[in-house]
Amino acid sequence: MAKVTFATDLCKGCGLCVAACPKKIIELAKDQINKKGHSPARITEQDKCIACAFCATMCPDCVITVEK
Repeated sequence: MAKVTFATDLCKGCGLCVAACPKKIIELAKDQINKKGHSPARITEQDKCIACAFCATMCPDCVITVEK
């Protein structure tokens, strides 16, 4: 099973990872604000992740880690 983690406090909420996810299981957390003042990305259904790492590849700030 894949595990995706986000360095939430470093995320600027650009949404590139949301657009890149083929399973559409990443969202911007509208109910949370990080230290930078942004709504960070988060995974909604960890068990549906296929570990393609498209999200991590698209992230300009390298805040996403994908583990198999």
